[in-house]
Amino acid sequence: MHAKSPLQYVLRHPGRFLFDVLRGFRDNQGLLLAGAVAYYTLLSIIPVFALVLIVLSQFVEQAQLHDTVTTILALVAPIRSDVIATHLEAFLSHWKVIGTMGLLLLLFFSSLAFTVLENAMSMIFFHRRFRHSRHYLVSVILPYAYISLLAAGFLVVSLMSGWLDQHSADTPSLLGIDIDMSSTTATTLYLLGVFGEVLLLTSVYLVMPVGQLAWTHALVGGIAATLLWELTRHALVWYFTTLSFVSIIYGSLATTIIILLSFEFAAIILLLGAQVIAEYERIDHGGVTPGPDQAGLTGPEIN
Repeated sequence: MHAKSPLQYVLRHPGRFLFDVLRGFRDNQGLLLAGAVAYYTLLSIIPVFALVLIVLSQFVEQAQLHDTVTTILALVAPIRSDVIATHLEAFLSHWKVIGTMGLLLLLFFSSLAFTVLENAMSMIFFHRRFRHSRHYLVSVILPYAYISLLAAGFLVVSLMSGWLDQHSADTPSLLGIDIDMSSTTATTLYLLGVFGEVLLLTSVYLVMPVGQLAWTHALVGGIAATLLWELTRHALVWYFTTLSFVSIIYGSLATTIIILLSFEFAAIILLLGAQVIAEYERIDHGGVTPGPDQAGLTGPEIN
């Protein structure tokens, strides 16, 4: 017997729910999907950031943008993010030489990760495809909508960073305690980055699967994935700086391997969050994955 609500079921049987999530993740080839997302993210991350920086460099100073990029990349790729930041800084200084064709290629490669992520989500939320459909133009527009959202986030963080830098020499007092603005600046930028992570992940869970997903489910998934990623990335930093032999094994390829592994872990966490939401929906349908018969369609039953 299931509990009266999915939430009650999860609270009463957390171990069983976790087992069902991991089993569903395995059945959906979650590790294979995460590998594909990680690979295409590696291809897309520089074009995405390059497009954002090209646009924002018309309004914000390059030095300020560089600080913002360094902060954001530390959240996305905790190891060797300085390599990407240095390359982007050099690119930003010479972006005009790439021409129209180069900009078109940037647009194309920047959308690859989002497209693959949408396909991965459709595998995890496969039951939704029986009841909902998405026009192909929506799938085409989605990546660039996310790039625009990322640009807006960059702008907010850059402006906030600039304001904090202007007041970094100040020592305001709160309840008789002097505040160190230099440490406050770093803390504020970090919290803004984490908040941006929550918003981005929530929007992914809300928009990427076809059909309408409850925003509360998406928000819980976004918060959980962000917290799990924050723990994971600190563990990755500790591992690669103390125990890892990647540099010895892969030599000059070590930087690429380390960044790819970071993206792999991030993709696994992202897709696991989606699997949690999908399993929650399955419980809401009485413990049965919704099939064509429940969608009013004809066809063989899908277990």
